[in-house]
Amino acid sequence: MMLKMLPFKLLLVAVVLCFFEGDAKFGESGARRRRCLNGTPPRRLKKRDRRVLSPEAPGGGEAMCRGLYPRLSCCSRTDAQGLLHAEAKILSVTNNTECAKLLEEIKCAHCSPHAQNLFHSPEKGETPERELTLPYLCKDYCKEFYYTCRGHIPGFLQTTADEFCFYYARKDGGVCFPDFPRKQVRGPASNSLDHMEEYDKEEEISRKHKHNCFCIQEVVSGLRQPVGAVHCGDGSHRLFILEKEGYVKIFSPEGNILKEPFLDIHKLVQSGIKGGDERGLLSLAFHPNYKKNGKLYVSYTTNQERWAIGPHDHILRVVEYTVSRKNPHQVDMRTARVFLEVAELHRKHLGGQLLFGPDGFLYIFLGDGMITLDDMEEMDGLSDFTGSVLRLDVNTDLCNVPYSIPRSNPHFNSTNQPPEIFAHGLHNPGRCAVDRHPTDVNINLTILCSDSNAKNRSSARILQIIKGKDYESEPSLLEFKPFSSGSLVGGFVYRGCQSERLYGSYVFGDRNGNFLTLQQSPATKQWQEKPLCLGNTGSCRGFFSGPVLGFGEDELGEIYILSSSKSMTQPHSGKLYKIIDPKRPLVPEECKRTAQSAQILTSECSRHCRNGHCTPTGKCCCNQGWEGEFCRTAKCDPACRHGGVCVRPNKCLCKKGYLGPQCEQVDRNIRRVTRAGILDQILDMTSYLLDLTSYIV
Repeated sequence: MMLKMLPFKLLLVAVVLCFFEGDAKFGESGARRRRCLNGTPPRRLKKRDRRVLSPEAPGGGEAMCRGLYPRLSCCSRTDAQGLLHAEAKILSVTNNTECAKLLEEIKCAHCSPHAQNLFHSPEKGETPERELTLPYLCKDYCKEFYYTCRGHIPGFLQTTADEFCFYYARKDGGVCFPDFPRKQVRGPASNSLDHMEEYDKEEEISRKHKHNCFCIQEVVSGLRQPVGAVHCGDGSHRLFILEKEGYVKIFSPEGNILKEPFLDIHKLVQSGIKGGDERGLLSLAFHPNYKKNGKLYVSYTTNQERWAIGPHDHILRVVEYTVSRKNPHQVDMRTARVFLEVAELHRKHLGGQLLFGPDGFLYIFLGDGMITLDDMEEMDGLSDFTGSVLRLDVNTDLCNVPYSIPRSNPHFNSTNQPPEIFAHGLHNPGRCAVDRHPTDVNINLTILCSDSNAKNRSSARILQIIKGKDYESEPSLLEFKPFSSGSLVGGFVYRGCQSERLYGSYVFGDRNGNFLTLQQSPATKQWQEKPLCLGNTGSCRGFFSGPVLGFGEDELGEIYILSSSKSMTQPHSGKLYKIIDPKRPLVPEECKRTAQSAQILTSECSRHCRNGHCTPTGKCCCNQGWEGEFCRTAKCDPACRHGGVCVRPNKCLCKKGYLGPQCEQVDRNIRRVTRAGILDQILDMTSYLLDLTSYIV
């Protein structure tokens, strides 16, 4: 009997397996498996329960949601109703008709047969902390919702469209809301049904190239709006992290942030907190000979001093500092020397990047500041450097000027253009990087910059900066439309040791976390564009989160990514990530370098120059009222009389019995007594020398 029933049982098992396999092929595998919020399958509605209603039909509520999902629905599930009531208080606060329609649609997301995937990320395995429980929206639908409901929901949408959609739009190509037939409003990315075929193609490509992905390792957290990370090249392997508000912090080779900041100028820096406001600490560059002269250069925006009053919104300032003689982990604030000041009218397209080229010159990249011709007339010629690349020689022995002009600058002898200009025609240079080891032997300087296009602001371009070029008309190295509406962020040319695959590639991306690489072909000299895959599964332990604020490079040539949330409730949400090649050891044997301890300055000028400042070449430039090789001799004008000694500028130390600024007056209050012996004269001279020594010390 059992043997007779065996074929029937096998047939039954095969039918069941085919049913589940067919159900999976129908779209219930992986990220698109149909599940309600509590994990149960959706309920299939019977014909007598189906009510074919238009999504725009009045009344709303459950009837409308059944009209959107007439066959499979989770509306009867208790968890959906609970969430619906929990958000009803927020989602109903609007008097805008169009916004109300979108909110009514979004309320029905809990009834979707894909509700679990709409509210939870299958990749991260958890739901990120968000102010409002919304489903993952399709990209164009997210923008439509933002611009329609902005200002109509109190306390909500107080951010930019890019940041809002960074958290609420589906970026991995999975199921997004709306996932029902709907009239298209803003392109194909406004409905999940339209990109399912494209999603399948992307998944196929992802499976093929998953083994080529790189990993990212979270190195530092708790930062406040980090915008850059650079090294000083002194062998200490320290990483200097720039925070927008005006702090520079040191990340040590031991893996911790030093308690005291390397540079604190937050009282001078005027920083913007709103989306798109670029004001703040902009850039930091260390002198190539920093180990000996301790010079560094900082650019930031401020509203202090002479241009604070008038039509100018702020000043972009470049300042030279010197590290402290006593502490190599802090800057001596008394050594500040203003290099350059540019008045700005607007708070975007500022630029401000600083870097030293292999030629030893300092390059300064300035944006157009969104300035019009009328603005330039109003500023009365103060914007001659707008949209330009400046090249300056800081290695000068002149004490009255902070820099000299390289004779190889294209406008060195020009009377029409400022001689500092190396190239011009930039608009919004995000970040620029110099390649220390260019592959083209005919080019000794390769500088790559991200920039916006003048004719089409929605497109971006990568420029190779060449002497004398005008990038208003000069063709770009690469021009393309960004992956999203996020602006382009320039990175670095990878010259590290950990990854052989990435060597020589220019790594960059956009604000929304999409990354690309450019690599120059040795044979054709052409730059080839490739997407940079950052994996978050398998051998990769961490995943990237937050808008991209900048890139960094350490002394070994490894590249870092800086990100942070712009939320005012999370001011210390900045993070520093390191790009890792999972196919190689974290620190290969050939890449190991011993970090040297940071040393104090030992040059002759730094040790002996006391009443002046040292130039990058080691000359001691005296402050007013001092002279001599190391500025240790004070000047008194007129000179001291009656044997007086000049101990401070215009300050004489007088012998006993004389008074006045130049010891020109006799002190008549002192009773003159004829001294019989030489002993009294010795005592007077000793007292005078002791007084003189105390002043000198």
